Amino acid sequence: MALLNAVHHIAIISSDYQRAKQFYTEVLGLTIIQEFYRAERQSYKLDLAVNGQYQIELFSFPDPPRRPSRPEATGLRHLAFAVTDIDEAVADLRAKGVEPEPIRIDELTGKRFTFFADPDGLPLELYSL
Repeated sequence: MALLNAVHHIAIISSDYQRAKQFYTEVLGLTIIQEFYRAERQSYKLDLAVNGQYQIELFSFPDPPRRPSRPEATGLRHLAFAVTDIDEAVADLRAKGVEPEPIRIDELTGKRFTFFADPDGLPLELYSL
């Protein structure tokens, strides 16, 4: 019997909350579920939905430390979003000023994918369904 049912959410801490909020909502098109300011922590918490499903918590904290990302640092490697049409998704990102890496082919699945970064350099991936 499996103990885990699904991934409930992913939490991201941004260095610039307003810039990250704009990126995740206006560039990536995630929907705001709710937003809180927690005065005792000097922190925003923004709950976001991907395709109508709650999945990402975006946080701000005063002066968060930088996390090494590349080359292949320990920890979360990247966050991947499934897309139906990767060419359309790449064109949409480019139109919004985001330049993804060249599209590659997953040698195990034959599916197409590409990487890009959020405003803090967090590696994000588009993966073809």
